[in-house]
Amino acid sequence: MELIKRIQRVISANFNSVVASKEDPEKILEQAVMEMQENLLRLRQGVAQAIATQKRTERQAASAQSTAEEWYRRAQLALQQGNELLAREALTKRQSYVDAAKTFSSQIGEQIEIVDRLKKDMRSLELKIAEAKTKKDMYIARARSAEASYKLQEMLSGGSATSSLNAFERMEEKVLQIEAKSELITQMGSDDLQKQFDSLEAANDVDSQLAAMKTQALSEGENTPQQQLPQGENY
Repeated sequence: MELIKRIQRVISANFNSVVASKEDPEKILEQAVMEMQENLLRLRQGVAQAIATQKRTERQAASAQSTAEEWYRRAQLALQQGNELLAREALTKRQSYVDAAKTFSSQIGEQIEIVDRLKKDMRSLELKIAEAKTKKDMYIARARSAEASYKLQEMLSGGSATSSLNAFERMEEKVLQIEAKSELITQMGSDDLQKQFDSLEAANDVDSQLAAMKTQALSEGENTPQQQLPQGENY
């Protein structure tokens, strides 16, 4: 049926437009499902109307058949009473209702086919709506994930993220500078202290060496015999 084909084209177009569209995917999918449900509602109303038309035609056919039978009995009654002219008129009237009953019966067959086709289309659309709802949930989840990923990448590559990262880098550099200065001051203090101890140790070494030299000189003086100056020599 043309209606169900048009609905299918609308469904396909709506779902395919989600990927390329810059609009909110959730709104697009919700709108697509809503349109499908509206189409289903109209289709159900069409089925109900077709069934009602079929039932009305069936009642009309039954009524025409019943009326035709009634006129046939009247024709029999007129003929039994010897009134052939009246019997002929009754049969003529009966024939018009027989023809009407045949027309209604033919319409009933066509209407049954229409109702069956509409019911089939309705069941097909119901299945497609169920499938669309499942796809909608899946596409919405994927769209949310893609949007979150996009925002994250945008944040990481954007100016604000770069500025924030640069701020951390500057802070790290500043901390490293402070640590280097602290280490340098500590090292300088340690060097000054070391120099003082080195000076003390050097002084002690000099004193020790001087004392040793004095001791050695004294010892050598005691062990060396004194030389007598020759008498009569004056200087």
